[in-house]
Amino acid sequence: MKSVSDLKVRIFADRADKAAILDLCRKPYISGFTTNPTLMRKAGVTGYVAFARELLDVVRDLPISFEVRADGFPEMERQAKKIAAWGKNVYVKIPITNTRGEPSLDLIRRLARAQVQLNVTAVLTLEQVRDACLALDHGAPSNISVFAGRIADTGRDPLPLMQAALEFVPSHPNVELIWASPRELLNIFQAEAIGCHIITATHDILQKLPLIGKDLHDYSVEAVSMFYRDALQSGFTLDSEEGSKPEPIQWAAKNRHVTEPTDPN
Repeated sequence: MKSVSDLKVRIFADRADKAAILDLCRKPYISGFTTNPTLMRKAGVTGYVAFARELLDVVRDLPISFEVRADGFPEMERQAKKIAAWGKNVYVKIPITNTRGEPSLDLIRRLARAQVQLNVTAVLTLEQVRDACLALDHGAPSNISVFAGRIADTGRDPLPLMQAALEFVPSHPNVELIWASPRELLNIFQAEAIGCHIITATHDILQKLPLIGKDLHDYSVEAVSMFYRDALQSGFTLDSEEGSKPEPIQWAAKNRHVTEPTDPN
């Protein structure tokens, strides 16, 4: 199995908390950042422009996406041009439709021709990928974010759609495809296998990167140890007498390098 440093797919951290973003800037496996209004709200961001400016003081060389906060296309366009002016590494997130389901394609086309770097977001169908590629054609370097994780949430396998979506891209050299909203670490390797350009990663997925290539037998022992530790800490007993407790773990010699759970009693 490949290590993170061997991957060709680029990992963009999907975050909106300043401290974490500043720390991730120093990680060699992070190639960029994406944000969105929902992440910002959860992180407690109140001043959009001030927050963005603070990030861009540090994130100077890596691409970073900021989303418009409008629903009407004229206001989206005004905000997009303002956001784009914040920095050369800024990509403006434009949703593929507004809240009424009206396609944003004409706006995307105008902005792309005006050399605004775009991240067309909330894409979930192959037709949307095709139409976005056509709208972005001959424009500024741009991304299309396919919400593969949300596709998976509906019980559909996103892999065939992502493979088909990649077939549109070679005809549009200014466009790169993002595997967005992944749900598990495996998605990084799936994106790598099909030649996807970029994959976003949430905090939960980034936390699992040290598990890549982990010995599965050791991982099994660690899982059992976690359940046993929690049983001790909960005070569960199958005996009627109070004060009884499970016996301490007897570790096999080959597993002594695995950290033994601490008996809270």
